[in-house]
Amino acid sequence: MMDAALLEKVGFRGNELNCTTVGDLIDQRVLDRPLDGNHGEIHPKASDYVEHGIPFVMATDLKNGRVDLDGCFKIPENIANGLRKGFAKTGDVLLSHKATLGRVAKVGEIKHDFIVLTPQTTYYRILKPKVLHPDYLVQYFRSQYFQDIFSLWGGSGSTRAYLGITAQKKLPIVFPPIAAQRKIAAILTAYDDLIENNRQRIALLEKMAEEIYREWFVRLRFPGHEHTPVHKGVPEGWEVGRLADVASMVFGQSPPSEHYNETGDGLPFHQGVGSYGDRFPEHNTYCSVDGRTAKAGSILFSVRAPVGRLNITDRKVILGRGLAGLNERRGRNSYLWQLLKSNFSREDLIGNGAIFASVSKKELERFPIFRPAEELIDQFQKLAMPIDQQIDGLHRSNGLLTNTRDLLLNRLISGKLRVDNLDIQFPPSMQDEAA
Repeated sequence: MMDAALLEKVGFRGNELNCTTVGDLIDQRVLDRPLDGNHGEIHPKASDYVEHGIPFVMATDLKNGRVDLDGCFKIPENIANGLRKGFAKTGDVLLSHKATLGRVAKVGEIKHDFIVLTPQTTYYRILKPKVLHPDYLVQYFRSQYFQDIFSLWGGSGSTRAYLGITAQKKLPIVFPPIAAQRKIAAILTAYDDLIENNRQRIALLEKMAEEIYREWFVRLRFPGHEHTPVHKGVPEGWEVGRLADVASMVFGQSPPSEHYNETGDGLPFHQGVGSYGDRFPEHNTYCSVDGRTAKAGSILFSVRAPVGRLNITDRKVILGRGLAGLNERRGRNSYLWQLLKSNFSREDLIGNGAIFASVSKKELERFPIFRPAEELIDQFQKLAMPIDQQIDGLHRSNGLLTNTRDLLLNRLISGKLRVDNLDIQFPPSMQDEAA
């Protein structure tokens, strides 16, 4: 165990902190033996996936401290029951340890007895929650101290980034007494709950705008459709046109790589979909020289595999070769966003799913679309733009909440910000434990 003086050298404060290892906690029966998913031939394949079944959780399904049980793949119950290990349950803490390192989530309430993990993900099951609290462990795993160690040991950034179960047993676990653990978890979980609530509101708003678009322009039940003649599937006043008729396009061209940086020098630079967030891209790379740009509010369209992946930039950015910036010619980007989502929702639409599928500017300009009556587009834009503005506001709010939570996270975990005398109100997701 690390003594107080050594803990202080690495940034921790407080004589009451415990510092041990995963292996020691297993020996003390505080933790069950961590396990990951099935390897080799017994590992479920893409052909096994079904629409409804047992959640099959990958590293990418660990989001904001929670497991995306709705968006993850599913496998049939009989295949799940034939597996040997990797069965996570409600309350388990998940940690991704292969390729994508350091993603963390706690398994919430599930409909089945268990969920199944891929070999990328380890579950940590706490046997003595009065010694180590699961919500605290989630936050500790997310701390900069732990993430730096995990990343270093696992070789983050390499093509074979990996930290197996045996090596994970040597990982340090630092925790205060249980009362402080619960308070720390309550403070940080409150932020996670707010962020998750905003995400759910965003999803509802996006669904609302999408349904209006589909009702009007796909099902053709637009206002006044009862009195509009339809000829060969095309309503009167509509035309068959090209994407270039409604959208201006700027295709990217990557500047020399020696001008890239991560220090904020120049404009944000995006090569392709790798830096996409939920709706706005995550600006991590910058470029110090001029290049082809997209203005704030432009729709970013991936022109290399996968073609048609969409995002919206919240500021002026430099476009790399993998992206194009699109804008509706009359500024009606809420309409253009839905038009593109509707037409490019399938990744195999262009290039038949080939790994190196791409689309040229001329090909994209020629892409066939229906052009509704201008008044109808104006009417849709008037309805959809306030929805998009709400979505944008919620995204920005989540950015502020995330930044604040992360600042608090490291100070709380390290003991630099004390919670002893705080009267904490437990968030909804911890109310049962508070009672």
